[in-house]
Amino acid sequence: MKRVFITGASSGIGAALAAHYAAQGCTLGLLARRGDALAQLAASLPNPQLHRCYPADVTDHAAVRAAAESFLAHAGGCDIVIASAGISHGTITELAQDLPVFESIVATNVTATVATFAPFVAAMRAQGTPARLVGIGSVAGVRGLPGGGAYSASKAALRVYCEALRVELRASPIKVVTIAPGYINTPMTQKNKYPMPFLMAPAAFAAAAARSIARGASYRVIPWQMGVVARLLCALPNWLYDRAFAKAPHKARKGTS
Repeated sequence: MKRVFITGASSGIGAALAAHYAAQGCTLGLLARRGDALAQLAASLPNPQLHRCYPADVTDHAAVRAAAESFLAHAGGCDIVIASAGISHGTITELAQDLPVFESIVATNVTATVATFAPFVAAMRAQGTPARLVGIGSVAGVRGLPGGGAYSASKAALRVYCEALRVELRASPIKVVTIAPGYINTPMTQKNKYPMPFLMAPAAFAAAAARSIARGASYRVIPWQMGVVARLLCALPNWLYDRAFAKAPHKARKGTS
């Protein structure tokens, strides 16, 4: 699997995955909003001449499709698509100004994943070789986090969408993989003002994620310790979960610190 298309590639998890796959000799398609950061990343990777950069916002579905078609033509196909682009802000339902923030989180974290996968499905079927569609979820999608309803809802929706797609494509050579990161040391998590257990370096996360992607794992929480936490959270009855998390720290809202 040597042809890899990654969204959200300019920083964080996306950039770590790009570095990992480039080190394996892969040809990369890198999409993100910040063209300057994309160019710097591509120049830092092994074999920069192999890679293509696509400055675009994942919510611009026409631009994403154009990038996908360009990469398919450049690489002669695609083996792995990783929808890594994502945003996170705290939201409070009663605040009217947070509704557009909620909508943008869902548009970026869920709808854009569909738009990213869509142009590749037919090409991957036609290749007839093993292929992967990878959604980057989150442990935050396991239970609803107070003050983080938009992010939790978007990552829960992503997990269920990928599950549905996995079954849809079961008879094809395409496996759908959902990776649920815990706390990874990226610009997104560095804004958090609360303790982050089992904080993981991006490079270590990328290596672990790549192993799960290669195996075609249906769902994997990384690091494994957060997988244990996720299972425990799922097992909690609602009354106990509500009591335990009633005073949990809230993620910062957009425009606040």
